[in-house]
Amino acid sequence: MRCPFCAHEYSQVKDSRPTEDGAAIRRRRQCEACAARFTTFERIQLRDLTVLKSEDKREPFDRDKLVRSVSIACRKRPVGREQVEKLVSGIQRQLETGGDPEVAAKTIGELVMEGLKGLDSVAYIRFASVYKDFTEARDFEEFAGTVNAVAKQ
Repeated sequence: MRCPFCAHEYSQVKDSRPTEDGAAIRRRRQCEACAARFTTFERIQLRDLTVLKSEDKREPFDRDKLVRSVSIACRKRPVGREQVEKLVSGIQRQLETGGDPEVAAKTIGELVMEGLKGLDSVAYIRFASVYKDFTEARDFEEFAGTVNAVAKQ
């Protein structure tokens, strides 16, 4: 593994352990040249996924991008990093086992919405505001009303 600090090619694994959800291995490494320490994660990847964006654009699935967008929705909420990682791992697993190597961005958005609905209602509304492209305060009010109606049932 190349050192992110000095780009030396070799590093030594100092510690390995599974992540809390068991979907990855966390490895603590030390560079043999500069002695800097860094962490890597090893995950199972069943297949390469391609995301179908609007206007027939295609791009490779980027797990880190999904983690960032969910983390932004959960910012300053009582949702831990482990919960975000578990949600994203579950979504990625669903997509990889779905059988189709091309997945619509809309499908990913719907899976995130479903996951956030059960995790935190404010994060759910925040993500929806971007995903559904809210343009006015009324859009928030209407959507929040539907969330409250579902929560009361």
